[in-house]
Amino acid sequence: MKHFPPSELIINSDGTIFHLHLKPEQLADLVILVGDPDRVALVAAFFDAEECSVSNREFKSITGIYKSKRITVISTGIGTDNIDIVMNELDALANINLQTRTVHATFRQLTIVRIGTSGGMQPDLPLGSFLVSEKSIGFDGMLNFYAGRDSVSDLAYEAALTKHLEWNSQLAAPYVVDADVDLVNRIGQDDMLRGSTISANGFYGPQGRVLRLDLADMHLNDKIESFRFKEHKISNYEMESSAIAGLSKLMGHKAMTVCCIIANRRVEAANTDYKPYIDKLVMTVLDRI
Repeated sequence: MKHFPPSELIINSDGTIFHLHLKPEQLADLVILVGDPDRVALVAAFFDAEECSVSNREFKSITGIYKSKRITVISTGIGTDNIDIVMNELDALANINLQTRTVHATFRQLTIVRIGTSGGMQPDLPLGSFLVSEKSIGFDGMLNFYAGRDSVSDLAYEAALTKHLEWNSQLAAPYVVDADVDLVNRIGQDDMLRGSTISANGFYGPQGRVLRLDLADMHLNDKIESFRFKEHKISNYEMESSAIAGLSKLMGHKAMTVCCIIANRRVEAANTDYKPYIDKLVMTVLDRI
């Protein structure tokens, strides 16, 4: 039986997992991930009852009841590096006995939905629309550190994408992972769009924004907009969905991302007053998760 030593699985003196500061019994099977710690309270405000509230660094968690469903909402902060922490610790809470440091005999599957904001990469994506990431494209390289990476990735899509983008060999190899189909169909109904989403490993250069520094490829976003693979085109940029999709699939959990489009990069438009749209998206996900 595999045993996880203290250096690999760090458990706090109060029995909580290292970064999230949660105990296994505080985690629900239904999980909503948000980036902003302040957005945790926004989601939990819709709960009928609250069981616990825990905070450490950028990771804030609230578990409660919404219409008889037990749900945990957690903030991840920004980036796939934080998603690596959150996903591994959620899986440990669900599937590792923190006292014996061994894997539970019975697998516990989590259902995970990320609610986020995003910038559109096609001119016909309206501000305020909700977009489900059917496919997530990782420019971050995080999944490449894990065994089995190819088994959960769309390798044909990856090959077509790297060829079309004339991918710089100095960058991490992109990976492409599908969201859970059943979860996409349940959450992403007729009032939502669907597309392929890039998770970038930065907000400025890695997403093609030019301030004082020029980019290694000044035409990258033009290539992204024009890319097509079968019926798929790249719809939007954000910074977390690829790691959520990839790690969830490797671990056996169900996961997907849905974002509110708050900017359109191709028509250079943005809406910073997007809270009413996020409120509506949160309520929709809570009802359908």
